[in-house]
Amino acid sequence: GKCPIVDTFWQTETGGHMLTPLPGAIATKPGSATKPFFGVKPIILDPATAEVKTDIETDGVLCITDSWPGQMRTLWGDHERFEEAYFTQYKGYYFTGDGCRRDADGDYWITGRVDDVINVSGHRMGTAEVESALVAHEKVAEAAVVGYPHPVKGQGIYAYVTLMNGIEPSEDLRKELVKWVRTEIGPIASPDLIQWAPGLPKTRSGKIMRRILRKIAENDFGALGDTSTLADPSVVDELIENRMNRG
Repeated sequence: GKCPIVDTFWQTETGGHMLTPLPGAIATKPGSATKPFFGVKPIILDPATAEVKTDIETDGVLCITDSWPGQMRTLWGDHERFEEAYFTQYKGYYFTGDGCRRDADGDYWITGRVDDVINVSGHRMGTAEVESALVAHEKVAEAAVVGYPHPVKGQGIYAYVTLMNGIEPSEDLRKELVKWVRTEIGPIASPDLIQWAPGLPKTRSGKIMRRILRKIAENDFGALGDTSTLADPSVVDELIENRMNRG
């Protein structure tokens, strides 16, 4: 049988779903978390001016205007840090830390963490967009994208790609994936380097440790930082051994 895949948006801090389609009531779109859940009031702000973007079709950073059921209220023993992390960047709003766009139907699309934005030849781009394009390819099981220093573009696009079982990596497939992303997003989003990754560095809860991926992409793997939460440390050794950037 087949199971439906439903895209939603939530955080540990939110205590539950913030953006989610309702079964039988809201038509789903692959990649979109669709509409706010009951009691949730999202807005999109201009990241530079902090002004509310009122156009239906727009993009920016995702914030929440008011409290909601299940909201995190403090950090144990460090309320000051709690306020600083979530309420100081954009006064009066809860800052999710995520980029977001809203389409013509009013549906919300999470474009990735704001700190996961890369600047390619002056174009700001969320890494999640490139990842979504890659995993839409029938031969790709998982992908993670980071930026790395590029002598011409400022930052280049470095993609770690895990292929479906039974699919053999090849240079032709690498070129095919670059062409695929160009078609899905545009030439500016074309990956500069694609590394085949049998596995990605994840915590025991399944979260990808992008900090480690950035370090490897930058050829700066001598200072990976704390790796104690890695579920499988051997994955990192394999990625370092087969890294594409050796400059």
